[in-house]
Amino acid sequence: MVSVSDAQAIILNLVQPLDRQQDTEVVNLLAADSRILATPVTSPLDFPHWDNSAMDGYAVRYEDVQHSSAEQPAVLEIVEDIPAGYQTKSTIQPGEAARIFTGAVIPAGADTVIMQERTRRDENRVYILAAPKPQEFVRHKASFYQAGTQLLPAGIKLNASEIAILAAAQCPQLSVYRRPRVAIFSTGDELVPIDQPLQPGQIVDSNQYAIAALVKESGAEPLLLGIVKDDPVVLEKVIAHAVAIADIVLSSGGVSVGDYDYVEKILQSLSAKIHIRSVEMKPGKPLTVATFPTQNSALYFGLPGNPAAVLVTFWRFVLPAIKKISGITEGWEPVFLKVRSHDELRSDGKREIYLWGKLHLINGVYEFHKACGSHSSGNLINLAQTNALAVLPVGKTLISPQEEVQILQLVNKY
Repeated sequence: MVSVSDAQAIILNLVQPLDRQQDTEVVNLLAADSRILATPVTSPLDFPHWDNSAMDGYAVRYEDVQHSSAEQPAVLEIVEDIPAGYQTKSTIQPGEAARIFTGAVIPAGADTVIMQERTRRDENRVYILAAPKPQEFVRHKASFYQAGTQLLPAGIKLNASEIAILAAAQCPQLSVYRRPRVAIFSTGDELVPIDQPLQPGQIVDSNQYAIAALVKESGAEPLLLGIVKDDPVVLEKVIAHAVAIADIVLSSGGVSVGDYDYVEKILQSLSAKIHIRSVEMKPGKPLTVATFPTQNSALYFGLPGNPAAVLVTFWRFVLPAIKKISGITEGWEPVFLKVRSHDELRSDGKREIYLWGKLHLINGVYEFHKACGSHSSGNLINLAQTNALAVLPVGKTLISPQEEVQILQLVNKY
């Protein structure tokens, strides 16, 4: 049995990111949201494209207004109005100004903008009531970005801000990594599909639905392979097929030590190397991680069968693996925060314990509220509406109310 931190290190070391040459596709910008950029982006455009005004006011020559005050204002002749999108025609001469609006091109000869609140206009003359700073409220060409340099690096997730930048840079199409493919199946004779009436001893296969939803949330593509009965021959065929078509394989159930838990034996028959058999955590102790000798074959996770344990092990181990394989260059690791606990949290101290609950913002401080009811690995019901997992490390048996606790942030649940 390995520690949680060792398990994370082993898994992330096994993950091989998608290949920039073979595992990419070109998409339109509107389809690029939440995708991972595969190649760096440059633009032939400077940002700003030209010197422009950051304020509504008057474009002037600094030397004409540097000594202005309310008592002795500089008086300038207005020679042009320049709205945004207008190509200026004037060159500002000594004693002249141009009415200008935010985003409009600074006319030749001007080097400073006076905000309109510091002026008084009288027909075609403007009185400057306060001296500006040199080049005040002028956004200079290429001061934000210089054409031909890297605009965005490869390996980043494209969110709204990046999409806006790419649109402004006139990038209608992009090279992105394909979505990681994740094969999913559940094992067990007791499992039935969602639409089948239950017989005594049977349970609905909720794990496959939960895992598929988590995989979609992560940006990967779920490949649903259904329920596999406790038949070693059939199970071996399904695992071999899953490994051939996916980047990651997720099975639930069949990795404990029961008489009908065949997964480890089948992995060995497929020449898999088993890197992890169990982890020092609760829930989630029976976790199998394996790789196969075939080049570019999938990373296999044998998740526990209990539904709460499936979710916890996915958030703790599988999600970081999907992030890394997706092509993201950094930030794969789980995000932990230190917050205040609202409740008393207990553990026997023998394993790292994960308790689910919800973060509340109380007077500017996040507080963890433990979910009511049983925290058994088989209890799925009280996981609803939770958004965090409190972590009690090995050896820690008690966290008192108002004491600090480390929580695993479940980003997709906010």
